[in-house]
Amino acid sequence: MTANDGFEIQQDLSRNLIQISWRGHVGVAESNAAGERVALLLPQMRRGFTLLADLSGLDSMELDCAPGIARLMDTLRENGIGTVVRIVPDATKDIGLNILAIVHYRGTVQVITCHTAEEAGRVLNPPSASHS
Repeated sequence: MTANDGFEIQQDLSRNLIQISWRGHVGVAESNAAGERVALLLPQMRRGFTLLADLSGLDSMELDCAPGIARLMDTLRENGIGTVVRIVPDATKDIGLNILAIVHYRGTVQVITCHTAEEAGRVLNPPSASHS
């Protein structure tokens, strides 16, 4: 786990999952540092891995962060990401991710946006089908 004033990153190899939680005000330095730290985790991930991006603690992100976020998206795609689950409780905090995803994931990555952590949990851990 890596923590910073603007973000926290966790990796769960057993679930093939990287989680980044954004919080407070995020500037270019924090955004670029988060991207670099996520990139360091990618060699350990299996193709089809999932990124959980939690924006529930985000107050604001500088517009100048967009190029770094775009680079991270490209790196994730090049390293075989399969799914992005985003927690965006307030649509005004989307920070342009929908548009960036269209361009940088090029339709090859499933993107699911949730309003709460509970909803994201259901997406990440669907109930098993019971067999009687």
